[in-house]
Amino acid sequence: MGRRLFGTDGVRGLAGVEITAQLALALGRAVVLHSGLTAPRALVIRDTRESGEMLEAALAAGIASAGGEVALGGVLPTPAAPLLIRRYEFDLAVVISASHNLYADNGIKFFGSDGFKLSDETEQEIELHFDEDAGGGGAQIGRIHEMRGTSDDYLRELESRFSALSLDGLDLVLDCANGATFQVAPEIFRRLGATVTALSVAPDGRNINDGCGSTHLEALAQAVSEGGHDLGFAFDGDGDRLLAVDRDGTLVDGDELLALAAIHLRDGGRLVGGGVAVTVMTNFGFHSAMAQAGIEVVTTAVGDRYVLQALRERGWSLGGEQSGHIIELGFGPSGDGVASALLVLEALGGRDLRERAAMAKLPQRLVNVPVRDRGALAGAGGVHDAVARESAALDGRGRVLVRPSGTEPLVRVMVEAPSVEETEAVCARLVAVVRDHLG
Repeated sequence: MGRRLFGTDGVRGLAGVEITAQLALALGRAVVLHSGLTAPRALVIRDTRESGEMLEAALAAGIASAGGEVALGGVLPTPAAPLLIRRYEFDLAVVISASHNLYADNGIKFFGSDGFKLSDETEQEIELHFDEDAGGGGAQIGRIHEMRGTSDDYLRELESRFSALSLDGLDLVLDCANGATFQVAPEIFRRLGATVTALSVAPDGRNINDGCGSTHLEALAQAVSEGGHDLGFAFDGDGDRLLAVDRDGTLVDGDELLALAAIHLRDGGRLVGGGVAVTVMTNFGFHSAMAQAGIEVVTTAVGDRYVLQALRERGWSLGGEQSGHIIELGFGPSGDGVASALLVLEALGGRDLRERAAMAKLPQRLVNVPVRDRGALAGAGGVHDAVARESAALDGRGRVLVRPSGTEPLVRVMVEAPSVEETEAVCARLVAVVRDHLG
């Protein structure tokens, strides 16, 4: 993993190789020592990966070795962490999950006492002293205990927020990715009156996200369309993102779901600040729909932490990503797939998702072009000239985005245009230019 432990969403890697028990213990200890608190109260929750129990034990030991008091909350979606921090006034929370990755990976992410993920600066400070803290002892030893009823606490928060929502008569399918939502998601929809068919709710430690969940919608789409259900929702392994399919099995992505939510909240006078934060990957059709609705849009780098940062800076409440992260700060400071699904149903107000009209999605083409050095894109004048030409030709009708991958030797070329043919043609021309200059 190198010296740089933290990425855009905590520490993540191959469990037992990069994300080891030793690393977890040292991180648990370091985060307590750098909290400045004598005996901080820490919540630890996890998803269903087989390595989760090992890392949970090691993290708890690390936290307790520095004097922290640890509550083990068991298997819960990531967005439950900030809600439980608020409810029980924890000083910090730790989530053990690798989100939508397969079981062999795992990760560790921290939330502060305000319910928000730790800042880049705080993570750097923890990293800076990581090695020196790893082997030290402590005059004060904390305690570790199992915290019961955490799932009920999370469900109560959802019931309170959506108390006016009746799902009587709704027939839906949920794909819980054999992950952290496998118990709570079917339960809340049934409590609110829906008839629920639940897929991928038998986690065995190794089947999380495996051909299921928000990264693999085929089984959900087939189940909904062939079974005559009203719609389907798919969550990822840690439950912080959501995608949907309509009764025909057609994908409804995060952009479309966010557009529905934005207009619904605006109409109800609940869109705080009158704006929405999205990433550079958000479809041009979303921007057009929001302009028509009089809703301001701000664009950020890819990643839910950047969306959240933009919301906090502007005092807004709603943002999200095409991949299905939807953040509604009126409920919690994190993407929450289950809450987002309920918000979508609230926005639909009994209408058919198939007949949604919040936005018209433009055809989009994304090509990953292998390059020698992704950093060379910054100085590739020929590429920038081509991007400028194509962007000018699409002005007001579509857009072009060419950016380096953050982790691989790739340049990502994305084009949106009014027709599939124009989209493909523009993308092909730009891919050829990138290959000529950087391939």
